[in-house]
Amino acid sequence: MKLTAQEKQEVIKLVEGSELGVHQTLQKLGIAKSTFYKWYKVYLDQGMVGLEPKPPGNRRQWNTIPEGERTLVVELALEYSDLSPRELACKLSDTRGVFISESSVYRILKSRGLITTPNHILLSASDSFEKKTQFVHEMWQTDFTYFKIIGWGWYYLSTIIDDYSRYIVHWELCSTMKAENVQFTIAQALIKAELKTSQRPVLLSDNGACYVSSELKDYLSTVNIKSIHGKVMHPQTQGKIERYHRSMKNVVKLENYYHPEQLIDAIQDFVEYYNHERYHESLQNVTPSDVYYGRQEQILQKRALIKQQSLKRRKQLFLKEKILHLNNETLYN
Repeated sequence: MKLTAQEKQEVIKLVEGSELGVHQTLQKLGIAKSTFYKWYKVYLDQGMVGLEPKPPGNRRQWNTIPEGERTLVVELALEYSDLSPRELACKLSDTRGVFISESSVYRILKSRGLITTPNHILLSASDSFEKKTQFVHEMWQTDFTYFKIIGWGWYYLSTIIDDYSRYIVHWELCSTMKAENVQFTIAQALIKAELKTSQRPVLLSDNGACYVSSELKDYLSTVNIKSIHGKVMHPQTQGKIERYHRSMKNVVKLENYYHPEQLIDAIQDFVEYYNHERYHESLQNVTPSDVYYGRQEQILQKRALIKQQSLKRRKQLFLKEKILHLNNETLYN
């Protein structure tokens, strides 16, 4: 699917203003460097006129997306208006059995006026611990964040996230940020995870008073959990839990809450969405629960098969239309 001159100009301006550099920005956009520099050269020489697409004649590419599939993209986007093109591409594959790339979904929605500004790149701080985890429950990250409830004051959310799968194992809304609150959160997480004593995770936290207290150290020793702490003044070490809390608060804090139960219900709804519905780019666009429960590989294999089948159908449709066109030419000549 070809871009319009205006879309090519948007790409050029986006690359020129990006802090990621040309190579990384084009990777994010899914555009080859050779293609970009071809656009860039004619844009510098001829301006917008040079970016205008050449008349295609009667020829089209074999992998052109059929109109029915384009309509399906629009219908899905209208049904799930909060999903990004990346998430829509995954949902299209998982629920409708049709493969369309993220960039193609973006261009289809752009052409229908459903996207008004470039929405490709999100810049964020590093969210990785220096040593990559290899399996579920190898390491948990934990932290507090805070909310103000009208008429009740400040409340503190204690969360435990599995580092490998990014699955929220357990959370508690607390009235204080003490070691006993952390202990209770960990105890409930261990019950939910159903781990044997020999399978206990390492616990990564910051250097807050509740996390470095002797009271918590004694408790962790009794449940056979090793505690490690991030570098002082370096919050990126706990990047996954920090990023989750930021994403969650961006949604939950859109409303005002007048009772702790209202806030608890809102957090519960978001956790359910985050764990079981939200496609996570760092997890190859599956949900945290897919990784946590070992479904990731099966889903990725199914998507690969759907991609092959979709491309095969488009090629067959192209050949069928080409044969029909040749037969018509023969008939009228």
